[in-house]
Formats: sequence, structure tokens, C-alpha cells
Amino acid sequence: MAAINYRLIDIDALDPESAFPAELLTPPCDPIPTSEIQALATHCRQLLQRGDQEAALVAALENVPYGGDEQGKELHLGTVLEILSSIKAVEMSPLLGRLYASPSGTELLDVLTKYLYKGMARHNNSTSSVSTPGVSAHATGVSSVSGAREYGVAPSRGDGGGMSVLLSWHEKVVEIAGTGAIVRVMTDRRTV
Repeated sequence: MAAINYRLIDIDALDPESAFPAELLTPPCDPIPTSEIQALATHCRQLLQRGDQEAALVAALENVPYGGDEQGKELHLGTVLEILSSIKAVEMSPLLGRLYASPSGTELLDVLTKYLYKGMARHNNSTSSVSTPGVSAHATGVSSVSGAREYGVAPSRGDGGGMSVLLSWHEKVVEIAGTGAIVRVMTDRRTV
């Protein structure tokens, strides 16, 4: 009789009920029309014009368009980046501390971390040599994506300008919330 190494048998392949369908792993998200995302962006800009950056950031982070289309998600990313770029460096830590101390503070900082990573990914895509359709760089360092302005990321300045803003925010978030925020963002299947 031949020796069989039972530790090498993939028993999950033998049992068809052991596989999880994708819909069980991804939480359901209600579709959100782009018009609602635009209304939220307008509301956040009004709060910024009044000088209430914290309320604008909280409004943007509490109303994440998980069920929105890509255009809506890009619009919301632009709104979040606009808010982040309007906050001074000395105000970052106190603001994040107040957010983290709130009842939904962990969730808010996790969502902020998602937007920081998405902004960094967008920055890397916009500085690559491959041209992205719908993206145009201007001499001012602000790029347009499908009509939305991109704040905090300046492709004409190379890696330095906009990425340093996002990295500063990332440093402060990890300082306040710890590395658990990174782990939670990496394992969450909901995308911003």
C-alpha cells in the first residue's frame, strides 16, 4: 500500500459547500446617486467657507458613498482632499484627537485612512508617464479629474508637494489611532 500524505490534500476542494460566495464577504451597499454626493460636497464647501473645517471633515467622513459609482467616489475623494488641504499642520493632531475621542472616532479615522491611501494611489497614477483619460494637469499644480478638482496632490511638483500633505496626515492618524487603523483599512472590503 502506498503512503499518502493526508496533510497535503485540499479538503476544501472536495466539499463544494465550504466555499464562501463573494456576496457574503462583501457587505451590501445601497446605491447612492451622484447628485447626493454633489450635494454633500456643496455642504462641505459651505462649512469650509464658514471656517468650520472640523465639521466639514466629520460630514465628509460620516457620509461615505460606498455604494456610489466611480465618478461619485472620485468627487467625494476630491472633497475630502480639499478639506484636508485647508487644515493647517498645527491643527491636525488636536482635530484628530477630538475625532478619535468621539463615539464613532475609530470608524472616522479608518475612513480617513482609506481616503489617504486612495489619494496616494491617485497621486502615483497621475505622476506616472502613462496618461490617464479624463485627467488633465494644469500649471497651477491642480489636476482635473472628470470635472472635479484634486486638492492636496500636485502632479506638476513631482513627488514632493501633494504627497507630503497626505503623508503628514497619515503620520498623525497612526500617531493617534495606532497601526490598527492600517490593518482595519487593509482588511475592509468596502472601498471608497
